[in-house]
Amino acid sequence: MNKKHNKESRKLDKQVKKEDKEKIKREKTERLSTRQKMMKDVSVRLLAVTLVILGATIALFMLPLLGLGRFPVSWFCFGVGVIGGFVSIQQRLKKLSDEDLTHLESSWVHIVIPPFFGGIFALIFYVFALSGILEGALFPTFVIPEFANPPTSEDIEKLLLETYPATGQDFARLTIWSFLAGFSERLVPDILKRTAGKGSDSDDSASNPATSQEGG
Repeated sequence: MNKKHNKESRKLDKQVKKEDKEKIKREKTERLSTRQKMMKDVSVRLLAVTLVILGATIALFMLPLLGLGRFPVSWFCFGVGVIGGFVSIQQRLKKLSDEDLTHLESSWVHIVIPPFFGGIFALIFYVFALSGILEGALFPTFVIPEFANPPTSEDIEKLLLETYPATGQDFARLTIWSFLAGFSERLVPDILKRTAGKGSDSDDSASNPATSQEGG
């Protein structure tokens, strides 16, 4: 009698364990399915937002191109940065937590931020490159119209509409850096921090000439 009872008990335990495993497997499959659905929804929204931003950028890009025959480099940089921001967040979707995916899925604001900020960062990089702060073989150089003395608003207009990369290679460098500025969230902020740090060091040296002379 006891043997029969023990046998039935072991059989019941095996069945319970099997049901538990199947339940865990079903739950895991459901979670995976839900996550894949969220990723798909977020990807579609990101693509839609990116296309809208690019559409608006192209419209603004075409105004000076068709009206004045000028290639607006700044808008080109912004558009490339938008693409960089889109590619960046798209690649990171698989690494995001379920909570982050839920935020992206439920909020259009969170969807707009990555590609839009990518464009903004590309514009900031463009300004840095124009200023001459970023120098070296890796960075683009430009042909910039000279300002009159004293400068006028026409000089600013020429700066915006008649400034171009110096060569085809410089144009390629500008394109690559604009994409990287949008793709890498830390690139432009790090440039800003380093530039601010150099500015602080220069101010300290100027305010303490004796210390600078001692150091020399």
